[in-house]
Amino acid sequence: MDDFPDFLDPFQFLGLVFGLLVILMARYFLVAGLFQLFFNVWNNKKWSHRKLSSNKIPVRQYYVELKWSVVTSLIFAVVSAFAIVIWQKGYTKVYVSLSDYGWIYLPVSLALYMLLHETYYYFLHRWMHRPAVFKLIHKTHHASKTTSAWTAFSFHPIEGFLQAIILPITILLIPIHIYVLLLLLVIMTFSSAINHLEIEIYPAWFQNNFLGKWIIGATHHSLHHKQFKYNFGLYFTFWDKIKKTESPLYGKLFSEKTLAGNAE
Repeated sequence: MDDFPDFLDPFQFLGLVFGLLVILMARYFLVAGLFQLFFNVWNNKKWSHRKLSSNKIPVRQYYVELKWSVVTSLIFAVVSAFAIVIWQKGYTKVYVSLSDYGWIYLPVSLALYMLLHETYYYFLHRWMHRPAVFKLIHKTHHASKTTSAWTAFSFHPIEGFLQAIILPITILLIPIHIYVLLLLLVIMTFSSAINHLEIEIYPAWFQNNFLGKWIIGATHHSLHHKQFKYNFGLYFTFWDKIKKTESPLYGKLFSEKTLAGNAE
């Protein structure tokens, strides 16, 4: 890491934060914008029967979500910059040579990181639904009762920090290739946009598929925003199933939305 800039220098660090903020905001606008355009503008008629709410989103909500998403992106940028610094100094388990752990470990590490993230998020999410905590922190996200892809990063600053901090902690403990780590970040972005889209994009067979039934989509997360006490997962449904917090309406609603019309 000797060829890296010295990001411990305050000006270098601020420059790194700014660069990451630009990247994160560009990612947000690109992914959320494309999802919104593709499903709600370019193919609105085709996917109209898959919409999970008929409520029109007020314009003001988009402005509020954008404001909080900028704040969240700034927090993510600071935490990511810190993660780069500790990687630069050799404190993390992030590696760049495939020969260090071999090809087989690549998917293993991705699955392990996602399972750990899922577990952390599920119990964090349930904690944030305690009345006092909800009012202070999580209410900001739930202000978007009818969600869209733009809702994906609309968080209170404390929630944004709590969501961001898990990754720097994990890279201190568990080896992961740099490209697998980048892939994980891409999965996080697309998963969040899909889950908040308020249009079920997965096919009808997905719910009964061996793998598909464990994956969270828009129907699953939409019910969380409407019912509050169910569906706390991030990527997967297994903790909701184990802890019996999966909405009893989920299966029926998913089938209704995916079997109606012809958008398969």
